[in-house]
Amino acid sequence: MRLPSAETQPASGPRVIFINRYFAPDISATSQMLSELCFALVPRGFRVVVLTSRSAYDAPATSLPPRETLQGVDVHRVWTTRFGRGSLAGRACDYLSFYLSALVALLLLARRGDVVVAKTDPPLVSVVAAVVAGIKGARLVNWLQDVFPEVALRLGVLAPGALSRSLRRLRNWSLVRARRNVVIGERMAALLVAEGVAREAIEVIPNWADGALIAPVAPADNPLRAAWGYGNSLVVGYSGNLGRAHEFDTLLGAAERLANEADIAFLFIGGGRGNQQLRAAVEARGLRNLQFQPYQAPALLAQSLSVPDVHLVSLLPAMEGLIVPSKIYGIAAAGRPCIFIGDPAGEVAGLLAAGGFGLTVAPGDSEALAAAILGLREDAAERHRLGQRARAFFDQGGSVQEAAARWDVLLREDLARARTARRRAPH
Repeated sequence: MRLPSAETQPASGPRVIFINRYFAPDISATSQMLSELCFALVPRGFRVVVLTSRSAYDAPATSLPPRETLQGVDVHRVWTTRFGRGSLAGRACDYLSFYLSALVALLLLARRGDVVVAKTDPPLVSVVAAVVAGIKGARLVNWLQDVFPEVALRLGVLAPGALSRSLRRLRNWSLVRARRNVVIGERMAALLVAEGVAREAIEVIPNWADGALIAPVAPADNPLRAAWGYGNSLVVGYSGNLGRAHEFDTLLGAAERLANEADIAFLFIGGGRGNQQLRAAVEARGLRNLQFQPYQAPALLAQSLSVPDVHLVSLLPAMEGLIVPSKIYGIAAAGRPCIFIGDPAGEVAGLLAAGGFGLTVAPGDSEALAAAILGLREDAAERHRLGQRARAFFDQGGSVQEAAARWDVLLREDLARARTARRRAPH
């Protein structure tokens, strides 16, 4: 995600208002997706407004400017509490304060004919957007990165009962009210249909990576790999958030099995609740073949994603249809093989099989994961072939430019319908 200096956005053209709790310069996954799309839409003639918070994903005390223009995007940052992700109660307060601040700000910002695009951070912000879109005569598009409350229910964070049923009804109301619901996978589309959303109101646009920013970097040419001291080792990496939806016992078991393999190292870049738990488990077991690094700046993504010779992606099988890990596109852009720990019949497993750049092991099968890693260590030519297929998979449609072109068509269709509706409305 490039973050150039401020410049003026177009004075005319269709206006789109995006709502999400994080935006550039924040480097969380939802922020990067949103920022890259917004920056790609401005040169296409859209007037892009972003309604977001003043905080950052991994640094809640951060205070970003209330208003600024970034690469032509008009950014409005609203006040929220800043308890962070350390407790569910604190997170709930942060959500609630964002809902209230975003409601007021959107009432002031939105105009008849605008398209309002609501992401899913925080959960149910689509309800706020649906209320305001109805009042102001704007057109609502929901952009689902996950499906709440089902995610919380399957993770055991939310108990089944009256509250979860009420949240689901609210969510479904906002989905049915929307002109379009953009989802990131076919299973997610099927779930929405099962919840009563018309299939013609659902558009599947997968996530992406910035192929101009992320490209393969050879080990010998990678200063980050040298700085982290990997030399000729086979590096097995995990990059990004390791959260509740991402099982890590399997990879921990594989690391234990490979602890005496001096030329195999495990690298974890990023953060998250699971990352902290994994650190504690590694320390308790006295493992020395795992290293942890913080999130890297966007300018270093090509280097950081190219440090591993093979990447790991993890998703609990219960999360299939609710989440699709976006990191797979960055891995493919970096031209690296991937091992997926998850449902062999799931969406990520299908993508790897279709692209031919990785394999899947079932959760809990640490022995199979260790065997796969050993096999890749012994066959450098196969690693190279898989890496080439990964980049080819990315080049076939995994770029932000490809996604922006699809969003361009979708948004212009809705804006055209809005203009037609205004002309036909009685005066």
